[in-house]
Amino acid sequence: MDLLQSIIIAIIEGLTEFLPISSTAHMGFTAALLGMEESDFLKMFQVSIQFGAILAIVVLYWKKFFDFKNFNFYLKLVFAVIPALVLGYLFDDKIEAVLGNQIAISAVLVLGGIVLLFADNWFKNPTIVDEKDISIKRAITIGFWQCLAMMPGTSRSAASIIGGMTQGLSRKLAAEFSFFLAVPTMLAVTVYSIFVKTWGKGTPTEMKGYEMILQDQNHINLFLIGNIVAFVVAVIAVKTFINLLTKYGFKIWGWYRIIIGIALLIYFYATK
Repeated sequence: MDLLQSIIIAIIEGLTEFLPISSTAHMGFTAALLGMEESDFLKMFQVSIQFGAILAIVVLYWKKFFDFKNFNFYLKLVFAVIPALVLGYLFDDKIEAVLGNQIAISAVLVLGGIVLLFADNWFKNPTIVDEKDISIKRAITIGFWQCLAMMPGTSRSAASIIGGMTQGLSRKLAAEFSFFLAVPTMLAVTVYSIFVKTWGKGTPTEMKGYEMILQDQNHINLFLIGNIVAFVVAVIAVKTFINLLTKYGFKIWGWYRIIIGIALLIYFYATK
C-alpha cells in the first residue's frame, strides 16, 4: 500500500462510516478497484483508521461526551455495546472470512438498500426526541440491532439507526445515538485489532496489529495519515448526513445502495 492508496481508503472510511451505506463494503470495493493486495496489513489498516472517525464524533459532540453529570448516558452506551463485543469476539474469524467475498457484500448492499427504501414509511410517529428519554432497555435493544452489521455490507450505521427507530426514536435522534454508540463499539474493535488479534494466524508471518504498524516507518506514516484524513472527512460527512437525513430521509441512501450494489455485482461477476 502506498501513501496515495492509504489516503483514498481513509477518505472512503471518513465519508461512509456514519452513513447507512457500509464503510466496510466501500473500502473493500475501493481496494479491489485500486488493485491492492488483500494483505493482513490492509485489513488491519481498514479497521484501525476507524479511530480517526470516532474521534470526529467525540469532537463534534464533546458537550455530550464530557457532561459527567449525565452518568446515565455512559451507562446506556456501556450496556448497548455489550452485544456487539460478545458476538463480535465469538464470530471474529467468520466475519474476517467474508471480508474478501465482494459478491456477497455487494448482494447485501442491495438488500439493505431495499430495506432503506421503506424505512421512512415504517416509522412515521416517533415518540422520543431527546437522548435522556432513551431507557437502558431501549439502548440494549439498539445494541442488538447493531449486531446485524457483523455481516459485511450491512452498515453498522443503518442497522443501529433503524434499530433506534423501532424503539420510537426520531430519525435525527436515532442517527445521533448511532454515532454515540459507534464510539465504544469501534474503539473496542480498533483496540482488539491492533493489540489483541493475531493477524495471519498459523502462517510464518503472523503478528499483532501494532507489530505490523511498527514494522517500518512507512507503515507508521500510513497509520497516522490515515487516521488524520479519516477524522477530517468524518467531521464533514457527519454534519452533512444529519442535514440530509432530517430533510430527505433514507430513500436517497436506499437507491444509492441498490445502484452501487448492482453495478458492483456486475463488475465482480464479469471479472471473476
